[in-house]
Amino acid sequence: MADTKVKAQATQDFVPLKEVRDGVVILKDGSLRVLLMASSINLALKSQDEQQAVMGQFQNFLNSLEFTTQFFVESRELDIRPYIALLQERLQVELDDLMKIQIREYVAFIKDFTERANIMTKNFFIVVPYDPALVNRSGGILGSLLPGSSSAKTSLSDEVFEQYRTQLEQRMSVIEQGLVRTGVRVVKLGTEEVIELFYKLFNPGELEKPLQVGELAQR
Repeated sequence: MADTKVKAQATQDFVPLKEVRDGVVILKDGSLRVLLMASSINLALKSQDEQQAVMGQFQNFLNSLEFTTQFFVESRELDIRPYIALLQERLQVELDDLMKIQIREYVAFIKDFTERANIMTKNFFIVVPYDPALVNRSGGILGSLLPGSSSAKTSLSDEVFEQYRTQLEQRMSVIEQGLVRTGVRVVKLGTEEVIELFYKLFNPGELEKPLQVGELAQR
């Protein structure tokens, strides 16, 4: 019986990402993606007229788009560990015995509450694509990132990259102007934030500190 050899492949071979440059995701097929983090609005707290106005503006926004845009919702169990660690640090430096007791009881309450209640956090993202080869793809955030039949291995020159980024910035501006009419704000993710997001996507079993973009609350 002839021996069969299975050629091992590195994990990186299955990841469609080539690099992240200045917050822009460059795929192995040469296309680019930019990720925008979006705020949310609670329609339940608005009147019926306000709800209809928001939905109408969002419909107009979708109808005005001349390029593919994808919406991605990240739903993840709330990681309370950073907050617990902060309380533990406060406990170590607290001198008042009564305050120490209260902090211990509060920590116990938070742990018990989060274990009993399935508290989830949601982050909303918009994927803005730019494909110089004009190859259409679909399938959500991961499907849109899958490389096509072409597997360009050459790196983009700085000049070409700036040209592509200009196209992406124009598309980002269209999305921002369209969504601001609905009350939704967006902010572009930087390189570290993009890497953190995709690390979580490809490592769903690990509990990490939730992604936070301070600019979103400030804009």
